[in-house]
Amino acid sequence: LQIGTNHIGHFALTNLLLPRIADRVVSVASGAHRMGRIRLDDLNWEQGAYRRWPAYGQSKLANLLFTRELQRRLTEAGSPVRALAAHPGWSATNLQSHTGSLLQNTFMKVGNLVIAQSEEMGALPTLFAATQDLPGDSYVGPDGFQEGRGHPALVGRSGAAQDDETARRLWELSEELTGVAFPLAPAAA
Repeated sequence: LQIGTNHIGHFALTNLLLPRIADRVVSVASGAHRMGRIRLDDLNWEQGAYRRWPAYGQSKLANLLFTRELQRRLTEAGSPVRALAAHPGWSATNLQSHTGSLLQNTFMKVGNLVIAQSEEMGALPTLFAATQDLPGDSYVGPDGFQEGRGHPALVGRSGAAQDDETARRLWELSEELTGVAFPLAPAAA
């Protein structure tokens, strides 16, 4: 479910809209991508026990791999469109109150009060990525401690989020699952 909601749907919509996009695509990722691992043989967690946080991490890692491969394909096609990603850090929203665990809900509530930044500050990295002149495949997040809060800045990503082979394989699998392909032809050499 998480991979479908956070990656597959975005993959299909972006590729369907791409012929009409003139400047950029911004994907919303998460620092949780660092706990993700792409399970190309079981994206939907149908084998074995479903684990919510690793599944979420996988979906957010998929966002960054999608951004990377989309930028590679855009460049190959000679397109001026840029693919970027952003993450909000830890923002105090009601999303954290639905963990299914009283203990986790309590931890998240306290964290929202003590550690998290406001929803408005959490929106800034995405707005920054959408409006600033940044190179393709840039990743924007908060500049504070562990990218949990702060002002927008270019931030790093895990080694797994820079794996070009996994990005390519995930793209191909996403095309198979959706029936939607990259709509731009490679530029003439």
